[in-house]
Amino acid sequence: MELGTNIIKTKFDDIDGKIDFMIELCSELQAENKELQSTINKLEAELDAMNETEKLVSDQEDLVQSKIDGLLKKLDAFSNQMS
Repeated sequence: MELGTNIIKTKFDDIDGKIDFMIELCSELQAENKELQSTINKLEAELDAMNETEKLVSDQEDLVQSKIDGLLKKLDAFSNQMS
């Protein structure tokens, strides 16, 4: 009877050790997940800022192109008047 009790106690101790390991592993994974989520949020914010900057640059390029086109039309009209 004593031998059976020792085997059962050993198995429970083994299970307890494995459960402690799993709990520790889960805690580490949760901490890593938090860090990764923070990194994702930071990168998404940077991407949003880059997209906004790209839109502003594109709008400025469109405005400059529009101004150039207008000046070229005026120059053409002036050139045609002189001919």
